[in-house]
Amino acid sequence: MRIISGILRMTLKNKSELKLIILMKKLTMLLLTGFTALTTLGQDITGSWYGVLKIQGTELRLVFNITKTTDGYSSTMDSPDQGANGIPVTSTVFADSKLKIELTNLRIEYTGELKENVITGTFRQSGLALPMDLSRNKIEKTVLIRPQEPVKPYPYYTEDVKFANPAADVVLAGTLTLPRKEGSFPVVVMITGSGPQNRDEELLGHKPFLVIADHLTRNGIAVLRYDDRGTAQSNGDFRTATSTDFASDAEAAISYLKTRKEINQKKIGLIGHSEGGIIAPMVAANSKDVAFIVLLAGTGIPGYRILLMQQELVARASGKSEGEIQKSKKINAEAFDIILKSDNTNDLSTELTRFLEDQLAKDPGAEIPAGMSQADFIKAQVDQMTTPWMLFFFKYDPAPTLEKVSCPVLAVNGSKDLQVPPKENLEAIEKALKKGGNKKVAAIEFDGLNHLFQECRTGSPDEYAKIEQTFSPGALDEITRWILKLVK
Repeated sequence: MRIISGILRMTLKNKSELKLIILMKKLTMLLLTGFTALTTLGQDITGSWYGVLKIQGTELRLVFNITKTTDGYSSTMDSPDQGANGIPVTSTVFADSKLKIELTNLRIEYTGELKENVITGTFRQSGLALPMDLSRNKIEKTVLIRPQEPVKPYPYYTEDVKFANPAADVVLAGTLTLPRKEGSFPVVVMITGSGPQNRDEELLGHKPFLVIADHLTRNGIAVLRYDDRGTAQSNGDFRTATSTDFASDAEAAISYLKTRKEINQKKIGLIGHSEGGIIAPMVAANSKDVAFIVLLAGTGIPGYRILLMQQELVARASGKSEGEIQKSKKINAEAFDIILKSDNTNDLSTELTRFLEDQLAKDPGAEIPAGMSQADFIKAQVDQMTTPWMLFFFKYDPAPTLEKVSCPVLAVNGSKDLQVPPKENLEAIEKALKKGGNKKVAAIEFDGLNHLFQECRTGSPDEYAKIEQTFSPGALDEITRWILKLVK
């Protein structure tokens, strides 16, 4: 799920920090132009400089490769942990021991000072500022303990596949796992949560879709999981897509599975996590090919209500005072009301800009990220709130679509989910399905699990990376049993 950061202070995955990780996953899809800048004398800045960003218990290594040219300097950037190398830098300036590197399309800026062969500086992206020092020594990434992550060789058949969504002119890349190479198997298509996700739904060192796919395949259920459009090995434009576009990608996955002789075409199901829990009912409501759906922390109420609730829950779990919580809630509600009433993006941007300017004028002590002007801060907020995806999510009510779903549905959530509150959403999902006449509905609230279905202490997004468990074994077993009963 996504968030709005800054003055609105809301989060689905503590996105003021996770937005950085999400954008780094898209580096391989962007082309930038490089050019050189000023020169300096007496100090050698050329060569590879290694740094690491530490974000919520996760480390993201970066490398700047600087070369001298006739006019100054030119650079490329590598992100080894994302498999992205040789990304051209827009500008490289080195003068008077000061280094400035910019990647304008990614809104990335690094500034630092060279002293005794170490560059001490700050990495900034879209309003987020993080300290990052550079040295000439390669940095080894800290090994995270993820005991559930399967290790090859797997006791089942695995195949990397590609399939097309002709209507969107997109080719999606994924992995199909089969219990055996030959046979006819039930299958699930896995649909990721919000933000550009790879086929493993990789986040903060966890690969939940890999863990789920491994468990299901070991129990006789085939699994197709794929990179979101415009992410990793899938092409297309992620930035302009909404949940309806991702639903068409899931439909393309089903069409592909129907061409595979190993798949029982009468037993094709969907598993959607978070936003995927919005998308799966969209597909099921319009397709007779869907035999069942599993909603992992899916939503049953409109997006703007989800955001208001999660802002309050996450803030309280983070130790914010009741006064701060209610103040933020009021600001959020007023901003959302502007969005809900608008049908013109240009006018909406103007209105939101004016609204945020007024809020900052009333509260001159409000936090603005270091090194960022008020105008840039407001622009970043408005840009985030007016993306096609966010506008769709704000206004979308899942209930009418759920009423049209006739296949069996399992809706599950964790009791400590602060991003998609379980009580309100599970009740709304059940109500909508039953209103439409669907009697094949099961809803389970797993005690003590968070939004990622980890056994946790508070449910706060701050815990996600620190927890070694990727997905509760008990929840995995329950979901698997439910599917096996349907497909036996």
